Amino acid sequence: MTPQRVTLITLGVNDLARSRAFYEALGWTPTHAQEGVVFYQIHGAVLGLFGKSALAEDQGRPGSDLGTGAMTLAQNFTTETEVDAAWQAAVAAGAEPLKKPQKVFWGGYSGYYADPDGHVWEVAMNPFWPLGADGSLTLPPEDAVG
Repeated sequence: MTPQRVTLITLGVNDLARSRAFYEALGWTPTHAQEGVVFYQIHGAVLGLFGKSALAEDQGRPGSDLGTGAMTLAQNFTTETEVDAAWQAAVAAGAEPLKKPQKVFWGGYSGYYADPDGHVWEVAMNPFWPLGADGSLTLPPEDAVG
């Protein structure tokens, strides 16, 4: 089994109902939900929302103050128009706008928002990274990148 993989991304949240409502407003559909946790099937992996205090306890550090914002989750799109629409939908659903989508130095187009718990998402169009028909991303060989 390859060690270079991620199968589950879990976001610690302050208010599970609020966070679930936010992601559902973006069009996400829960795959499984049980007391204190909600899971969404994504391409080859799962995104989970888990109450912060329960997550800290599950990690073996009860009472810890879990932080957010030191990493970025990203969704890539095929056009700037799709990026704009995704960013606007997130803001309309209650996201904090961090950076309105714009052309960026590396040749693409991107913007940032934070979900209700401060988890940062980038929405981007990268002309050097073509997406599969299902929206999946496989990096092209290094010598093929502009």
